[in-house]
Amino acid sequence: MQWSRYIWIMLVICYFDMPDQAFAVNRNLLPKASNLQILTSQDTVVFTGGRTQPGTTKSDEGERHTYSIIDCEPKREAILPSVLYIQKILRRRPFLIKNLENVMRRFLQSLELFEENERKKLAIFTALTFSQKLSGLQPESVFQPLLKDNLVAKGLVLSFMTDFFKEYLIDNSLDDLISILKRGKMEDNLLNLFPSSKRSAESFSEHFTKEGLVALVEYNEKKIFEVKLKEMKSALTTQIAEKTDISEVIETVKQRIKGATLPDIEVVRILWDVIMDAVQWSGKNQQQNANAALRQVKTWAELLNAFCTNGKLELELLYKVQIQCYEDAKLMKLFPEIVRSLYDENVLAEDTILLWFQKGSNPKGRQTFVKALEAFVKWLEEAEEEE
Repeated sequence: MQWSRYIWIMLVICYFDMPDQAFAVNRNLLPKASNLQILTSQDTVVFTGGRTQPGTTKSDEGERHTYSIIDCEPKREAILPSVLYIQKILRRRPFLIKNLENVMRRFLQSLELFEENERKKLAIFTALTFSQKLSGLQPESVFQPLLKDNLVAKGLVLSFMTDFFKEYLIDNSLDDLISILKRGKMEDNLLNLFPSSKRSAESFSEHFTKEGLVALVEYNEKKIFEVKLKEMKSALTTQIAEKTDISEVIETVKQRIKGATLPDIEVVRILWDVIMDAVQWSGKNQQQNANAALRQVKTWAELLNAFCTNGKLELELLYKVQIQCYEDAKLMKLFPEIVRSLYDENVLAEDTILLWFQKGSNPKGRQTFVKALEAFVKWLEEAEEEE
């Protein structure tokens, strides 16, 4: 029989009237190489269903406790009763939550000392403790000890957390899982679950897709995408504020697109944001604001031109302008002037503006902006007829 079946852990209290009962690890039942330490030991109930005696030896006398995580099947229906039992105890004696955290932390730090099916039991148990919302149990106290280099390198952490994710998501949403990971300070470190040789977005997607956790893969891809967008926006904001040569800014955008496979539509949106964010607004002086905005459009028109390469992207830029003018009071009356300026600088084609005017505008402020652009559209149509 494997030594790990003799591990004595966790749970307090066979009888509610006993004082100073606590979760504990019995060091003498672990290999000498283990550095686990006794947390406290007076009257403990362990995962194997028995208690330690003063000499830290396993008692063979008396009835065995009904609940035993290590000895049961690695299935939720076998482990859930133990979790519910713990929940009942903690409701009576909430101060014992710290003892539970301490024991869980030390167990997870020692995953390599368990067999594969025992690690799975611990993963299921951990998931169920959070799923059942054991009052006071802190994710950070439980998860952070997992990220030990030796455990990660052996793939034990990835295996454990995969079992944890699968079990937790049976009863909870992905948002609930992300909330747990945030509180455990793991949301931004999911790649650190992988051994260093496999620490990549591709490995992440491949592994969790294979395990049926597609929602987690999609979440991670979205998060990576948002980080790359944020990084590009930050780099462009700096360059535009410093009035970097436009050719250099264009090259920066191209390199970012190449390295992150960013969609063209997102690039156009970011370009407009950083250009307008750099405008030096002058309070409520409408004319000065108009001059500043139009000057900015003219200055960076070449940058917009480089990436608004077709009608679809031009229309997306026009949507972006419309929404910003709708949401920002100081720009509301500038919409027709901005559109005219983008047309004069060859960023927006005549066909794009006419399409927007006839049926392509965003619902936000549509009537106001269509009316404001009537004179300019009429001029475009007359000019077209004359040609």
